[in-house]
Amino acid sequence: MFLRLSLVLVFLNFFARAQPGEVKFLSNIHADSSAGKDLVADGLSASVAPASFAAPAAILIVGLVKKDSALIDKGIKASVAFGVNAIVSLGMKYAVDRRRPFYTYPALFHPKSHVGPYSFPSGHTSFAFTTATSVTLSFPKWYVAIPAYAWAAGAGWSRMYNGVHYPTDVLMGALLGTASSFLSFKLEKLVNRKSH
Repeated sequence: MFLRLSLVLVFLNFFARAQPGEVKFLSNIHADSSAGKDLVADGLSASVAPASFAAPAAILIVGLVKKDSALIDKGIKASVAFGVNAIVSLGMKYAVDRRRPFYTYPALFHPKSHVGPYSFPSGHTSFAFTTATSVTLSFPKWYVAIPAYAWAAGAGWSRMYNGVHYPTDVLMGALLGTASSFLSFKLEKLVNRKSH
């Protein structure tokens, strides 16, 4: 247990410092701006919180209205995934203490949105991927998965474009959000299997 925790801390410490390649990559994304891209990036970033709250709530409410226990179950699992993601991503932000690009490189990056000081992982990206994965696991159809993950990937891009996250922040946010949903949905199956 101690060895695993030590490896996780070493891994997180590595990401606490931006690597030169990702600073250059981020600089290219951030510098390639236009009024149209600004509008798209702002819209994608702003859509994450309402969509992340609305998706599990909508699944749960529709299940309650229709008295559909399967939908209610999916809504609860999506809500649990959201809660797990919130706790883990916020905890990681404070544990890693990685400063946002515009704090570390003020000459290169100017924030296009108002945010707190901590960068790793990207909360917006983790919530977007929690939402996309929960919706896809609830309704496993290609016409649900493709737009859901396209929106989540766009949210991750918007955070880099706005100069508030490094690529590794976004990557870890995507992994964390996806894992939170898989964990929530699979854990319930495991618990049910053991109780029968």
